[in-house]
Amino acid sequence: MIKVGIIGGAGYTAGELLRMLLWHPEVQIEFVQSNSQAGKPLSSIHLDLLGETNLYFSSDVQTNVDLLFLCTGHGRARTFVETNEIPPSVCIIDLSRDYRLKEHADGFVYGLPELHRKAIQSTHRIANPGCFATAIQLALLPLAAQGQLQSDIHIHAITGSTGAGQQAVATTHFSWRNNNVSIYKAFRHQHLDEIKQSLLQLQPNFQHSINFLPVRGNFARGIFASAYIDSPLTTEEAQKIYQDFYADAPFIKISPENPSLKQVVNTNDCILYLEKAEGKLLIISLIDNLLKGASGQAIQNMNLHFGLPETTALKLKAIAF
Repeated sequence: MIKVGIIGGAGYTAGELLRMLLWHPEVQIEFVQSNSQAGKPLSSIHLDLLGETNLYFSSDVQTNVDLLFLCTGHGRARTFVETNEIPPSVCIIDLSRDYRLKEHADGFVYGLPELHRKAIQSTHRIANPGCFATAIQLALLPLAAQGQLQSDIHIHAITGSTGAGQQAVATTHFSWRNNNVSIYKAFRHQHLDEIKQSLLQLQPNFQHSINFLPVRGNFARGIFASAYIDSPLTTEEAQKIYQDFYADAPFIKISPENPSLKQVVNTNDCILYLEKAEGKLLIISLIDNLLKGASGQAIQNMNLHFGLPETTALKLKAIAF
């Protein structure tokens, strides 16, 4: 059994991890740390776990485990790693952005399985990608691998309110978010650096602009990203490129029909759709921001690292209605 500990166990990503890890056939949860909720049962915060576990939040950190998931806020993961003596044999999967960029990686591998599967299998330090970054990279990487990103890229992506985390701020209150849509961090979202880093890995001569408009949606979970570029490819040629690139990727699904967001909510899938019109290639990418964009991908990385089938505990069904 893989002995697991979770640091920062009270937030959305930790709740999703727990929901899946409790039913993972190869995992034993040793502790769930939370300074703010120490002493309380997990189900007092993660209400869907009522009757599923008798575990309590702890203020203590244990290092006699096989794996630590870091679900702390951005900036706090690095502080945790630097101030705790974690044996080199303990695998760390960090869900913050602290180690995603090469210049700050300190030995962490960027944990996008569709790009770095072999490296994830052999490392003990994994930086889980961001949610927008995951959806957008999966939309563009096959083209980059073929040197087909030859124009500026235009991206419009809308995300659910859970993408902002559990701590309430003005733009996450129901009365503000409901029946409302707004753009934020136009052209300067922090996930752009991750995206550019991966595109340049596959297409080193890429020098075009990535014009990204992130949008706050009036729903709880999911990301609907649409990107378009100038392209000489036909729809059929583009589909072949994507099918070949993702031939061994169990969670990537190329849709023949224009998809909708509910097809991926509550799953670890990414649905991609391609369409050519008037010289533009449209790529639609759909994921659940809490699963393929965070906790599901973290478990996918854990499975890869420990030599388990990649889909273990991740065969989740979409919410149809």
